[in-house]
Amino acid sequence: MMARPARDPEVTADAQDPATGHPRPPRREFKARGSFVERCDGCRLPVLNCLCPYRVSTTSEAQVWLLTHPLEHNKPTNTGRLIADVLPETQVFDWHRTAPDAGLLALLADRRYVPFVIFPDDQPDYQHRVVDERAVGGVKQDGFIPVFILLDGTWRQARRIFRKSPYLDGLPVLPLHTDRLTRYRLRKPASASHLCTAEVAAELLRKTGDAVAADVLDDYFDAFNESYAASRFYHKIDKPSAPMQRLLDRRMAGSAHLVNPRG
Repeated sequence: MMARPARDPEVTADAQDPATGHPRPPRREFKARGSFVERCDGCRLPVLNCLCPYRVSTTSEAQVWLLTHPLEHNKPTNTGRLIADVLPETQVFDWHRTAPDAGLLALLADRRYVPFVIFPDDQPDYQHRVVDERAVGGVKQDGFIPVFILLDGTWRQARRIFRKSPYLDGLPVLPLHTDRLTRYRLRKPASASHLCTAEVAAELLRKTGDAVAADVLDDYFDAFNESYAASRFYHKIDKPSAPMQRLLDRRMAGSAHLVNPRG
């Protein structure tokens, strides 16, 4: 019987065939779809239809904290980052099952904030925690800052985050009930009623009294959606769409206000 070759300590387990112990041939470097596209450093969209000219910041009474699955961060189609573009006070935290983010834990202990976990009310085991939008209004009246904790990932990832994060267990659960259908064109959802992260944030803001922030985020999402979809077909958008034009008008109005505060 031929003896197996001694294991080379410099060769990792992934580089060896587990059956023979022989080194595997080197893998080709992984290239994600679209990795050769020239992207803007600011918005991460293809430079053909850069989103930066349409970026508008605003404020809201409620804040958004994103608990993001690590696989989402490098996806240029992720819409959670659009919320942070529009609402600068947005907080973004990485989710790891065994290592909660220390910054998030500190904010959860801060009595200025009243966080709500945004999740469907479709299971009986947490029905005692479910509230509606009136609870957000009550928080505002009491002088506290309501916070929407969005579980940023695929539906399967979001369920895992919800179930595997003990520090969320004591928080009220706020489901989003809406008749709006998704406008997202970059990934195929399981159902048209499944909104993407930015759409969920905009709907929550609108339903709880932050209408201006909701409108800006909706327009910014539409601009992103259209710009990215056109870039996939190497189509240059020459004329701004209606949402794009509204964002440009807001930027111009903001610039005029800064130049002439009395105007």
